[in-house]
Amino acid sequence: MTQTRTRIVGVKTFGIPVSDQNRSLAFYVDKLGLELRVDTMFGQERWIEVAPPGSITTVALVRGPDQVRVGIDTSVRLATDNAEATHDELLALGVDVDEVIRRYPVSMFTVRDPDRNRILIVEEPADR
Repeated sequence: MTQTRTRIVGVKTFGIPVSDQNRSLAFYVDKLGLELRVDTMFGQERWIEVAPPGSITTVALVRGPDQVRVGIDTSVRLATDNAEATHDELLALGVDVDEVIRRYPVSMFTVRDPDRNRILIVEEPADR
């Protein structure tokens, strides 16, 4: 097997479609605790990026054309060191989360943002 070399070195940003960037920014910063990294104009469009503290990878809150669908399963997984504590904290903040934490090999639950986009919160094992 021939190994293919690449100059790709990591994941920088992934986008989540949102209908209202201000509302989404408040949710991701005030409720999920992410940091605001970028909030600027990019041509005629506003470009916003948030990220967990210390993370290299950012989340872009993308307000696209009207045909961009919101309310999707983003396939995004955010890591936590304690799923139960995070679940309880988010519930106390009024965040739309699953009632029950799923316990597979690791604990996890789904969060829904103001556009009903689904994000999975996954407990990262301490030995990683």
